[in-house]
Formats: sequence, structure tokens, C-alpha cells
Amino acid sequence: MKEIPFDNNWLSRSNISMLTDFYELTMANGYLERGLAEREVVFDLFFRTIPEDGGFAIMAGVEQMVDYLSALSFTKEDVEYLRGLNVFGEKFLDYLANFKFSCDVWAVPEGMPIFPGEPIVKVKGPIMQAQMIETMLLVTVNHQSLIATKSARIVRAAQGRPIMEFGARRAQGYDASVLGARAAYIGGVAGTSCTIASRQFGVQPMGTMAHSWVQAFPSEYEAFKAYAESYPDNCQLLVDTYSTLQSGVPNAIKVALEVLAPMGKRLKAIRIDSGDLTYLAQESRKMLDAAGLTDCKITVSNSMDEYLIKELLRQGAPVDSFGVGERLITSKQEPVFSGVYKLSAVEENGQLIPRMKFSDNPEKITNPGNKEVWRFYDLDNGHALADLITLEHETIDASKPITIFHPLHTWKQKTLTNFRVVRLLQPIFVRGELVAEMPSLEAIRQRCDHELETLWDSIKRFDNPQSYYVDLSQELWDLKHTLLTEQRPVDPTHA
Repeated sequence: MKEIPFDNNWLSRSNISMLTDFYELTMANGYLERGLAEREVVFDLFFRTIPEDGGFAIMAGVEQMVDYLSALSFTKEDVEYLRGLNVFGEKFLDYLANFKFSCDVWAVPEGMPIFPGEPIVKVKGPIMQAQMIETMLLVTVNHQSLIATKSARIVRAAQGRPIMEFGARRAQGYDASVLGARAAYIGGVAGTSCTIASRQFGVQPMGTMAHSWVQAFPSEYEAFKAYAESYPDNCQLLVDTYSTLQSGVPNAIKVALEVLAPMGKRLKAIRIDSGDLTYLAQESRKMLDAAGLTDCKITVSNSMDEYLIKELLRQGAPVDSFGVGERLITSKQEPVFSGVYKLSAVEENGQLIPRMKFSDNPEKITNPGNKEVWRFYDLDNGHALADLITLEHETIDASKPITIFHPLHTWKQKTLTNFRVVRLLQPIFVRGELVAEMPSLEAIRQRCDHELETLWDSIKRFDNPQSYYVDLSQELWDLKHTLLTEQRPVDPTHA
């Protein structure tokens, strides 16, 4: 699609600096009152589980995170509202009125496969600021990563056939519709029905007619004829309003031969939106071919997801493309991405001291310290081998073998050789100043496609995928277990 200049900042239409959980403001006020406002801290944004027990997730939402942080400020109306709550001191309200973002921020690039437990966004800076941005970072990265992940699964199921994102009317709100379409494009869909998303992000708009078009004319044939006359170069007809095989496909064929053919045009496609899609597609293909319309494509829709698409193709349905709506734009099977934002280090006497969250639930115990994430790729076949979480000061020498081990089952070890290694967390802001150039959406989509090819097929299968290795360096593992041993409170009932 030809790119059209537009304001790419979807967030510029309104001030959303107050999109915070209230406790972020009460804590910030408390930090200020106790002289802790400028204390340096590190927060990690990571996620705990992959949606639908999948083998990978897709990073998305970084551009909107950048838009938000770049515009972060508090208006006079914001400050007056908070003053009226009689909760905050004037010193804090004055701080907000003169707010300037000054944190360092790193993020995994959009389109990269990501895995549980590893930091995908890291924030370092004054504790007041780092705390206040928690909600917006989470809602942005969680939502788009969820939809990009679901879309990548659906696109994979289609085995090269185009996926059209049709979910605008079923999304949970207009932001979810617009930004969901963006995320879906990162995940590999061919285009969207959401016109504003098409304009905003340069995604191909897609859509032809609804059943109401057919019902608005005296007959189905007249509806098809009128549409063909209006759009002879891209005539796609919805054939299941009355009866797909008894009237829809016959009328489409009639229009193709009697209206389009004399104009030197061809019927582009038919779409089936209900019924036994495998049977109807097979019978429709026979009828179209018999009429000489072998080049006419068949599109199906109607509550599609990766499992139904996979089954239709397994059954031999001659489908050329799929329209996918509600189950994509809401990630219906698992509509929540498990991203969290946790403190991992606090400055004391000029040094960052590791912090970790303890829990009786092992999966909720966090990894302490200021960290980096590295990805290893096999130099022979290009496959991703593993990710390694290290402390920030650690380096990796790609010329030497490295042994990694499972962070829980430590006897499971693997020595990596002949690899290249990439640092995943890239600098976005330095002291509040944007230092990264935002890639085009097309470049992000291409990155996603390329990086997914580096994952073994066993990691990408829908059912019981192989787990990708995400390990801790020996130094980080030692630090974590030292803190678990020395700082965890003793439960007297188990002493």
C-alpha cells in the first residue's frame, strides 16, 4: 500500500498523563514527603505466562509507549482535580505542574519473540517517575503484545493464505480496535477493516459488503450487479445471505459472465460467512471452476481462529483467504497478557542494591538487580538457541563456549558454541530524552516475520510446544539464591 503522510501519534488526540492507578500518585506523594523522590531505582516489565500455553509471544506497543512518555506532563486541570481530592500536599502538586520526565528506558524491539520472566522493558530513574508510569506501560505493552501474539498464531495456521483483520466492531473499545489492528499487522495479517487504523498506520484497508447490501435490493442478483458495476476491478461478493449454493454462488457466476465479462473484468472473489464452511467452499469451488472462473478466490469468515482455520485446511477446504474478527481482536481464548512491573533495584549510598519480591508462589518470585537480556543464535542455521538474563555489568564473549542451565532444575545444562549473541534491551530514553528512532510499522512486521523464522517449529506448534530456554547467568542465580536464603522471613510454623 502506498504510504500516506499522517500524524502517527495516536495518543496526541488527548492528554492521558492521568492514566495511572491512584496508588501510583499516593506513593509518589509519600516519596516526596519523605525525601525519597530522587532516589534512583530500576523497574522491570516482564510477563509470567504465554497466552494459550503457546511457545512464544510477540513484543508490541513500544511506539505508543514512546508517544506517551514523550508527551508526559500534567495540565492545570489535572493538578486542580488532584488538589480537590484533599489527599496530596502542595509540594507534590507543584512537582506535577512542573513535571519533566527524566528516566532511562530500554525495551525489546517491537516484533521480537519474547518469553516469560525476561525483562522486556526496563526503567531506571527517580522512584516517583518510574512508579507513576507503571499503568500506562503495562496497558500499552500488554494489549498490543497479546493481539500481536494471537495474530501470529492465526497467520501461521493459514499456511501462507492472507488473514484479514475484521474485528473493529467486536473490540473492547475504540482504542482496542485501532491499536489492536496495528498489533495484528505486526503479527502478520494482510490488512484491516478498520479504516482509521488504515489511515493512521498505513495498513491496507479491506472490506467489500455486508448482508444488508444484498437485502437492500429487490433481489440478490440485482445487489451483485450493482456492486459489480460500482467496483468492476475489485468485485468480491458475499454469497450466503439467502442460500450459498442455491442462489449466492449461481448469482455471482451470472454477474461474472453477464456484467463483468463484457467489461473485460473478472470476478475477484466470493465470501462465505456462515454454514458448513468446508462443504460450502468445496461445492462453490466446483461451481466456479465449471463456469470457467478458476481464478475467482474464496474467502471465509465467521468466528475464525487458528484452530478452526487449521481444521478447515486439514479437511481440504479450498479457501484462499480468511476474515478473522472477534477471536483475534479480543484474543478470545485468553484475553489477558500477564505482564507485570516490579522493582528490582534501589539506590543506597550511590549504589544500586538488588531487590526482589518473595512469594509462596514460586512463579511470583522476581529476579533481582539491574539486568540485561541476551539472545543466542546458531551461526550455522540461524536458529535462536536460548535467552540469558544477566546482571547489567556482565559481558558475553561470543568466541568462547558458554554453559547455561535451567534456573529451577539446575542439573539441566547445555553448552553453547558457534553462536552470535544479541543484546535484546535497546535504549529508548536517556535521562528523559528520546534517543531511539522508531522504525516503520512495515519494518516491525518484517522483523516479526524474520525472527519467528529463527524459532524451531517445535516451539511454534499450537499444542504442547517445546519450551524455549530462558536461563539466568551463574552470577544472577547466585544473587537470587543468596537473597532467598538470607532475606526471606522465616515462617515460625515451618521453622
